[in-house]
Amino acid sequence: MATKKTVNKTENKVDVTKAKKSVKKAVEDVKEVAEVIADKVAEEVKDAVEDVKETAGVVADKVAEETKEVVKKAKKATAKKEIKTSLFVQCFGKEVEEKDMISSVKKAWTKENGKKVGDIKTITLYVKPEEAAVYYVINGTDTGKVEF
Repeated sequence: MATKKTVNKTENKVDVTKAKKSVKKAVEDVKEVAEVIADKVAEEVKDAVEDVKETAGVVADKVAEETKEVVKKAKKATAKKEIKTSLFVQCFGKEVEEKDMISSVKKAWTKENGKKVGDIKTITLYVKPEEAAVYYVINGTDTGKVEF
């Protein structure tokens, strides 16, 4: 009977060794298949990323174009064409142009107040031809009179 047990142990050892080898081979086969699948997935992901980049670029270009068009339309809608105007006051044989009156008012105001022309935000003129004078209000507070 002792021989029968030894043979069974030997057969069991052989079976375990074969099983280990089979498992190792199966693990190697799974690793190879996993590497092949990983490579294919990586390629597909790269392709998908490139497609997304291309699509994003196209979309960005379209958005930029449409934004430019909207800006142009907005500028056209808000752009007011300025009309050139000239104002002359004629009275008692004298003629004075608006720009000359404004220039005189600026000179008088800077001389009286010791301020710079750049400090002027608003100028309101009141022309009185019978007095041959221009009354002014600068920045809503400073007043004066200039004769023409």
